[in-house]
Amino acid sequence: MISGIQHFVFCRRQWALIHIEQQWEENYFTVDGELKHERTDNPEIHEKRKNTITVRAMPVKSQTLGITGKCDVVEFTKTEKECGIYIPQYEGNYTVAPIEYKRGKPKEDASDILQLLAEVYCLEEMLATQIDKGYLFYFETRRREEIHFSKELRQQMIEIFEEMHSYMDRGYTPKVRTSKKCKTCSLKDICLPELNKNKKVRQYIQGRVSE
Repeated sequence: MISGIQHFVFCRRQWALIHIEQQWEENYFTVDGELKHERTDNPEIHEKRKNTITVRAMPVKSQTLGITGKCDVVEFTKTEKECGIYIPQYEGNYTVAPIEYKRGKPKEDASDILQLLAEVYCLEEMLATQIDKGYLFYFETRRREEIHFSKELRQQMIEIFEEMHSYMDRGYTPKVRTSKKCKTCSLKDICLPELNKNKKVRQYIQGRVSE
C-alpha cells in the first residue's frame, strides 16, 4: 500500500506491525485524520470548475514498483501547451497534479512528501505523462504546500519501497528503536517499546557473574 511508506519512514517496526502482522489500534490522531478525510475519500464526487477537473479518491497503481493505493484528490488543469494528457470528453490537454490531505502541519521528516511522490509515480505510469509537482494540504495551516520532486528524492523513494518489499517477502518485523515518537504512536501498547529498556537475560547473567 502506498500509504505504508509514511508508516515506514516514521518507524519501520510500526509499518511491519500494521502491514505484515495486521495489527492496528486507534488513538486521537488516527481518528482525527480519518474524520478529516471523509469528504476527500468520496469517489462519487467529480467536479469541474472553469479549467480544472477535480477527481476524489482516485485508485492508482504502479506495476513497476508493485504498489497500489488511492489519491485523495487529483486535479486535471487545462493547458494550451503540448503537454499533459488529452481528455476527449473535455476536448483538450490537461496537466495532472495530485493533492494529499494531512492533519496537523508539515512534518520534520519527508514521509508526507514521499507518499505524494509515490502517487505521482503511479499516475505517471498509468497516464504516460510527466508530473512536475503535487500538493500537500495541511488542516492546521489551512493551505497547500507546493512540492517539486528531485531525482534524488525519486531514487530514495524507490529504495524505500525495495526495502519494504524485502521485509514483506521475509515476513520480517524489525526490533523497536525507542524515541520520542513512541509517545504518539497508536501501536505503543502492542509494540511495548519500554520492554526494550530491560536487560537481556545474557546481559543479566554476565553482570551477576562479574559481581
